Amino acid sequence: MRVQDGWLEGVVRCPSAHCNARPHGEVSLLVIHNISLPPGQFGGGYVQSFFRGQLDLAAHPYFAEIAALRVSAHFLIERSGAITQFVSCDERAWHAGASRYGGRENCNDFSIGIELEGTDELPYTEHQYGALLALTQALQQAYPAITNSRITGHEFIAPGRKTDPGAAFKWHRYLAALTTPKGI
Repeated sequence: MRVQDGWLEGVVRCPSAHCNARPHGEVSLLVIHNISLPPGQFGGGYVQSFFRGQLDLAAHPYFAEIAALRVSAHFLIERSGAITQFVSCDERAWHAGASRYGGRENCNDFSIGIELEGTDELPYTEHQYGALLALTQALQQAYPAITNSRITGHEFIAPGRKTDPGAAFKWHRYLAALTTPKGI
C-alpha cells in the first residue's frame, strides 16, 4: 500500500463533500473509530451513503435521527477488510467533532480518521486488523509525524462523549504489531 497525493492506491474511492482544507496542512495524529448503520448491523453500503450525504432516510427508522449530520472519515475498513477512502489525507475530514489531544483542540485539523465497521462490544475481524495494520504503515510512511504514540481512539479525544472503538478493540495487539516486522 502506498499513499500518493493524499489518496491510498488500490482501494475504492468514494469521495465525500463533508471535508475542507486543513488550516495548517499538518497531519500528525491517527484516530480509530467504529461505525455501523443501522446500529449493530453491517454491510448494505449505508456508511458509504452516510459519509457522502446520500443516506436513504426511508431505508431504516434510525436514519431520520442522523439525517442532519454532516460526517465523514478518511477511511472505512469493512468486516471483510475492504478499505474505502472518502477524503484525501491532505484534507480535513469531519470525524472527530469536539475533541482534544495533547492539549490541542479540534483534532480534525491535524488527524486522519479511520472507521472500523463494528461496535464497541463485538470483536473486530482478523481481516480488519490486517487491513488496519497495512493502512497504518502506509500512512506512517507518508506522514512520519504519525508515530505509534500519536495513534488514539475517538473515546480518548472525546471522553464522555464518545466510546469508540470500545472495549472490543485490541489496542495492545494492534500497537505491538506495528513494532514487529511480521505484524499481526
